[in-house]
Amino acid sequence: MTSDSMSIEAPHSGYHWRGQSERFFEGWYLRVTLSALAEPLQGRIAQTFAFMYSIDDPAGNSPHSGGAAQILGPDESYYCRTFPNVHRFSASPNRLAVSHQRVISRANRQASNQASKQDTGYIDNQTEGYRFTAHYHQGRLLNSTGALQAEWEYSIKPLATWGRLDSPRATAGWLSYLSVFEPGWQVLMADGLASGQIYWQGKTYDFQDEPAYTEKNWGGAFPSKWFWLQCNAFPSAPGLSITAAGGVRDVLFLKENVGLIGIHYQGEFYEFISTKVTFAWTVDPWGYWHLSAHDYRYRVEITGRAHDQGAYVRVPTREGMQWLCRDTTHGELRVQLWSVDGPQIIDAISNLAGLEVGGSPWEEPWVIES
Repeated sequence: MTSDSMSIEAPHSGYHWRGQSERFFEGWYLRVTLSALAEPLQGRIAQTFAFMYSIDDPAGNSPHSGGAAQILGPDESYYCRTFPNVHRFSASPNRLAVSHQRVISRANRQASNQASKQDTGYIDNQTEGYRFTAHYHQGRLLNSTGALQAEWEYSIKPLATWGRLDSPRATAGWLSYLSVFEPGWQVLMADGLASGQIYWQGKTYDFQDEPAYTEKNWGGAFPSKWFWLQCNAFPSAPGLSITAAGGVRDVLFLKENVGLIGIHYQGEFYEFISTKVTFAWTVDPWGYWHLSAHDYRYRVEITGRAHDQGAYVRVPTREGMQWLCRDTTHGELRVQLWSVDGPQIIDAISNLAGLEVGGSPWEEPWVIES
């Protein structure tokens, strides 16, 4: 892998807002899975940190204007801070470079200074917030009295975007460059390695070359109904990364059910899109996900199970941020991939998958037949 290929970013890496005043959000999701591939785990339970950032109505003067930083931490612990001043948010329109911060009040600085674990000059002891690029992620969050809740700094080495690393694709295809789909969605880094430190509610986690993942979305609101699965931490299959999702998508003035599966493994990329191949799913209101798809070359089957109650997180809606998303970062996920005319290519299981349902709650299994 060359340094040139490492510098190639996925399509849609840049910020999409262009000054419009109508309802708009953009959100980013960065995940690090700790101790995922150690066998045994040296007496520790493998954990995940999922960082979720968003900016709503960045033009300002809207009841929904502002930013948020949410973290889903070990054992589904959760913390959120809002950043109401949209003018303290910045993002590059051409590449992945995002930050949002606030100056800490004088009353809270002493508590923050005493608790802080690091001072790198950008987010310092007088500042709260976050910043990240394709290769770096840093931030700190306080509580209302100035006490430190979380602080992190780590480097990122991308291994796969969406498609091949030297020619990344738009996750939703070429139509994603037009104002056709709502919302937009892009996997920015399907697989990568993170090295650094995270301080979380009294405990420090040091890590080296642990699995990392990044994606984003943008538009007027999240889908009215969706599911999502992601994992790049399979002990029996290092380098395997899978992202799958399905939802009710707005297409111009219509709505349609769409599903997608993307798998990176041993330098190959396997993609299944419901508009192009045979695709089916059954997803319970919570606890069970089953997807299957096939084309003339490959057949895939994915089964996810949640053995905990998960945690609710906020997502952008037309009415602002709402508790309409339920996640676990300790989901059980089995991925099986076959060549239609040959042997099985993948059969791998992880207990560190991100599994999610969202949108308007449903009471019966969501079944889409091929």
